[in-house]
Amino acid sequence: MRRRATASARRRRRSFPADHHGVVHIPSHVGVHYRSRIPVTIIESAVTDDAAMSADNITTATSPATTADVAEHGDTSAGTSAGMTTDATTESLTVDGTAARAADRPLLPRIKSALAAAKHTVDRVIRSKPVQLVASFFGMLWRLWKKRMRFSYASYAIVFVMADAFAVLALQWSVYSEPTYDDPDAVDATTRIMNSMAGQLTKFVSQMWLEHHMTFLLNFLALAMIYLVVVFLTNRFWVATAVFFAVMSAFAVANRIKVELRSEPIIPADLNFLSSGNGGEIASFIPENDLALVTNAIRMIIVVTVLCVILQILDGRRCVIPFHWWRPLRDRKTIGFNCMRIAALATSVAVLVSFTWNLSIAGTWSYDLAKKWNDAPVLWNAFEDSRNNGPAMNFLRLSHSKTMDKPEDYSKETMLELAERYAKSADRTNEDRANELTDSTVIMVLSETFSDPTRVPGIELLEDPMPNIRAIKEQTTSGLMLSSGLGGGTANIEYQALTGMNLALFHDSLQSPYQELVPLQKNPFSFNQLWNERYGDEASVAFHPYQKNMYLRDTDYKKFGFSKFYTLDSDPQIAHQDRVDNSGYVSDAAAYQSVLDELQQHGSEHRFVQLVTMQNHLPYNGWYADNQFWEYADISQLGDDERFQIDTYAKGISITDQATADFLAQLNQMDEPITVIFYGDHLPSSYTTASADQNNSLVLHETDYFIWSNQASTSSGVKLGTAANYTSSNFFMALASEHMGAKVSPYLEMLSEVSAAVPAMTRLISGNANWGNGSATYLDANGTPLEYDAMSEEAKQLMEDYRLVQYDLTAGKNYLQDTDFLVTH
Repeated sequence: MRRRATASARRRRRSFPADHHGVVHIPSHVGVHYRSRIPVTIIESAVTDDAAMSADNITTATSPATTADVAEHGDTSAGTSAGMTTDATTESLTVDGTAARAADRPLLPRIKSALAAAKHTVDRVIRSKPVQLVASFFGMLWRLWKKRMRFSYASYAIVFVMADAFAVLALQWSVYSEPTYDDPDAVDATTRIMNSMAGQLTKFVSQMWLEHHMTFLLNFLALAMIYLVVVFLTNRFWVATAVFFAVMSAFAVANRIKVELRSEPIIPADLNFLSSGNGGEIASFIPENDLALVTNAIRMIIVVTVLCVILQILDGRRCVIPFHWWRPLRDRKTIGFNCMRIAALATSVAVLVSFTWNLSIAGTWSYDLAKKWNDAPVLWNAFEDSRNNGPAMNFLRLSHSKTMDKPEDYSKETMLELAERYAKSADRTNEDRANELTDSTVIMVLSETFSDPTRVPGIELLEDPMPNIRAIKEQTTSGLMLSSGLGGGTANIEYQALTGMNLALFHDSLQSPYQELVPLQKNPFSFNQLWNERYGDEASVAFHPYQKNMYLRDTDYKKFGFSKFYTLDSDPQIAHQDRVDNSGYVSDAAAYQSVLDELQQHGSEHRFVQLVTMQNHLPYNGWYADNQFWEYADISQLGDDERFQIDTYAKGISITDQATADFLAQLNQMDEPITVIFYGDHLPSSYTTASADQNNSLVLHETDYFIWSNQASTSSGVKLGTAANYTSSNFFMALASEHMGAKVSPYLEMLSEVSAAVPAMTRLISGNANWGNGSATYLDANGTPLEYDAMSEEAKQLMEDYRLVQYDLTAGKNYLQDTDFLVTH
């Protein structure tokens, strides 16, 4: 053993020889820990072998610290012992940073030595007991973390159902309100409970069993499809749950606030407000009394989000479906799970899109499913649709409807050529016309449910309910208007009159342009914009003595550019709100007076005025005190209930007749030129006997209209020929231009030419319960139905031009907006 040790010492001595100064040089590739373990005896031997080393040599071999000690104590030739010299020399040799060797070595080896020394220090720290204890603790936590429980898919399903049900009830809560009673003591406790918010929500759910009404289940399904898309998109169940909960809660609160402010739910068009960069202004719309609601909702969202994050951390099932972005093709199992996740996401998105896309299209799977589960759209009132069918269904229903089929030859070149062609025709027409449309004030009066009762088969009246208007029609441009509705559909006829578009050209799935099209358009065209362009944004104003949210008029009128819209709930309200006897609606006389006040306030300024009356709206409950029709003037052979409604309606028509005559008389006293376009939108649905006969379908869709100008107008007393006997509301402005002798834009020129070839057209439907299920109907100049295939080639070409224009302005690229097609040259 000793021989082995001696031999080893010799090898070390031979491996690290001293130079002629007695300094041992250790190669740089040898580790620091190795050099520090060289026996001191070997180093001492290397030093003492050269006994003749001078003091200078010894000083050179010492470290800077040793040199300083020598200098401090003076001459060391006599006072320093051999032991002290050996200790100093030994220290200098065992430190790997000596001055002599550091000066001789390159920079890179020194860096390596420093790194090795640092590694050695770190190793010692790591091996220390405190560090080892800490490492053991975290190692134990890691082992427990790896063994944490995976939540079962059954638990996911339970939470999914609970979150979805909460979302349905939260949205439904947003459109309900606590009832108020004039005399609370007169209402029993059971009624209060049933009519309370909780009672309404309970009924919404329980009607599945009590009435077999599946509205709750239908909304549950709709939101579940959205929920699944979020789950498979994030592939993290708890993250998806937090996102879904937050979005649904925020939507419910925002929906409730909007309903309180405007009696209207959130619709897809409202998202344009966010996308246009106005999202920061939302907070300014929150009423002070709703700030607590918003604050509590935010707190609830935060709590649920934190809880979901904790559950996501604790859940050993990291992904709903195992998925690997890194090396996705590593093995068959990985490939299978990746494909499963992609397929699940694609399927959930496809189902949601298909359901939404087809919800408004009759005959599709989602339309039929919704109808089977008792979905009954209320398209004329988004708020009632939300209350009756659920906010989720209302929102999805309005998210998509097919506007039009794209014409085969639609292109920019085609539209520019069409615009140029009709511009030339307009120039020829305008050669004989001196006036501009905007030289006059135009008042468009939609008289709610106005029509001549005596034209309905089976109705026999001893007194004419509309003698004044009948006389006016004899003296000015007038006739019958083909209506798309019976008992409803006001907004469709109004839309046609304001824009020149026609329902017959839209896809059958588009049931209400005011609800499904206009809110989604950026810059929809309407004729009132002609006055805005000439006289400024204040040049067009609208009146409607009812709620502003009906048919989303408040949204649509803003899109059209009406500067003010006066209603019962606007700010300020419509000025005159008088009723007749016990009627629940504002009288036509009061509505006319509001318009007269507007005209008198602005004096000689030419304006476009839109008035939609309400007096003759259903129901007809006998609210007039002296009704001669009920007492003696109606000898129709009808049942008492039907005759009672018709007689109430006939009395209302006679009141409108007199109010309209008085209104025109006052307009005649004004010095500025004014033209009135007056029309009824549809007949009432009270003619049940006549409706039972299919041969009466056409006559039940014809209302009365006239175009009249006051004495200050150059067109006063003008009456167009037989070409005006039958028309549809989309041609009103073209007829008015001809009646007034006003110049036309290429668009109005096209409408005039189409009107001459096909005087009236619309999508004929039987009533407001069957919106959008009718077929396109065309009438010739005699009011006879005209088949499209029987039209002349010229008429067909005009119809194709009309289709191209309507597609471009509603569903296409709006190429015509960049031309002068819509304005007079």
